[in-house]
Parts: sequence; C-alpha cells; structure tokens
Amino acid sequence: MMTATDEPAEESENYFVSMTDMMVGMLFIFIIMLMVFALNYRIGDDDSKRIKDCLTEVLMRNAQLSSDIDANVNRIQNDVRGQIEALELAADQRRRLLTDIRQRLVEQDIKVEIDERNGVLRLTEAAVRFEPGRSDLDVPARYNIGRIGRVLTGVVANYAACKGDGPSDACKAFQGAGLETIFVEGHTDTTGVPDAAERDRRNWLLSTERATSTYREILAGSPELRGMRNRRGEQIVSVSGYSSTRPIASGEDRAVWARNRRIDLRFVMDADTTINLRDIIALNEQVKAQIGRLASISQESIQACK
Repeated sequence: MMTATDEPAEESENYFVSMTDMMVGMLFIFIIMLMVFALNYRIGDDDSKRIKDCLTEVLMRNAQLSSDIDANVNRIQNDVRGQIEALELAADQRRRLLTDIRQRLVEQDIKVEIDERNGVLRLTEAAVRFEPGRSDLDVPARYNIGRIGRVLTGVVANYAACKGDGPSDACKAFQGAGLETIFVEGHTDTTGVPDAAERDRRNWLLSTERATSTYREILAGSPELRGMRNRRGEQIVSVSGYSSTRPIASGEDRAVWARNRRIDLRFVMDADTTINLRDIIALNEQVKAQIGRLASISQESIQACK
C-alpha cells in the first residue's frame, strides 16, 4: 500500500524524468543542428572548391588570351614603328638628295629653289625661262638644262634601285630608300586667250609640252638617266603637266606670271617597307576579335562559376 510519505518521492522522480527527457531532446536537437551545420559546411566547402577551380580555369584562359593580345599589340607597334622609320629614312634621303643637287648647281651658277616638304627642286626663271604661251626652249635654257641633267645623273645614280636594262630581280634586291620617280612638272600662268574654257584647255597642253620639252632636253644630254630604274624596274624619269593649278606666287602682274611659268622636278621616294599596311590592319582586326573574346569569356565565367 502506498503511504502518504511515498507521494513526494514519486513526484520528484517524475520531475527528474521530465527534465531528463527534455535534456535528451535538446541534446538530440543540438546534434541534429550540428549535423545540419556540418552538412551545410561541407556543401559550402564543396561549392567553394568548385568555384575556385572554375575561376582558376577562367583566369588561365584569360591569361593565355591576354598574352596573345599583348604579343599581337607588340607586333603591331613594331610594324608601325618600322613603317615610320622607313618613311623617315626616305624623307632624310630625299633631303640629302635635294641639298646635294642644289649645291652642285649653285657651284655652276644655276639658281634653283628646293621645297623639302614636298620633295621639289624648282627651276626658277633664272635657270629655265619660258615665254608666255610657248613651250620651246631658248639657247640659255637648253644650256642650263644640259648642265642640270649631268648633275642629276651624278646624284641620282646613288638613289636608283638599279641601272641599265638588266633583270628586274636586281632592282627588287635594292635595300633602303630609293627613288621611285622624278617627275618633270610643267606649269603655266593664268593668262591666255579670252575664252576661259579654251584658255584652260591650252594651258593644260602647254604645261605638258613644257615638261616634255625639258624631259627630252635632259635625256638628250644625259641619256644615262633613261637607264636608271626604281625597285619595280621602271624608268625613274617621267613627266606631268599641271596647267595653272599649282601657282607659287599670287597676283596678276608680269612678275607673278613669270614665276608661275616654270619647271619643277619632283622627287618621289620608295620607302623600303617589308610589312604591308594591309597586314597591320588585319592584325589589328585580330586583336579586336581577341578583346571581344576576352569580354565574352568574362561573361561566360559569371554564369559557369555560380
């Protein structure tokens, strides 16, 4: 029989049982939470490793593509630098050529002017004079042109790619900046017949005839010039006429007209460039495509590495 004194002991036992159950339950919950945390940590760690590996691969791809871009950019810079250096060399060669010719002509009392920027040796009216509307050369002009031709022969020989009628391969093998063309340019003043259209037509013919007369006189006294050729094996000396379109003096008086009736010798250089500008443009397009690919990889990596 249960006595009155046994009831508190039973209540105390029930209390401890309840507390024990609660502690066990809390411990169980804690263990579950710890397992969940551990599982999440493992999943997070796996994701971190996956993302790290993904980003490492992307960085390697970007590094390789960046290296290719740098290499192509350096090639472009070197090619452009080579083009500039070749053009600068050609300009320097032309300056020396013009200065040499002028100095030799001055020693023979032939007055000429040089335009270094445009590569022009200008035969002033003191050297070669034309009467209005005429293209024939008087005796003093022919004498001076003969001496000019001999000076040209001595100087131009140093800048011609090849000489004579030999194979063109010898011309192609020429190294450095050489002469492409010497244009014997004829010019007129603005005067002529009253009708503007007819005056223009005649002045175009007149300027070409003056250039042709000078050209023939030069070659008559210095036939060696005919055999001097450029890198393509073509004759260097040629002619062109410009009518009154390129005056060197402005105004409408006899002194101005006399200055504009003239012969210019224009020296065009052939720069030795082994790289074609089209190759540089193609390389530039390749770099642009690579830069676009680099941006595309960056966008793709954002999606792939999530």
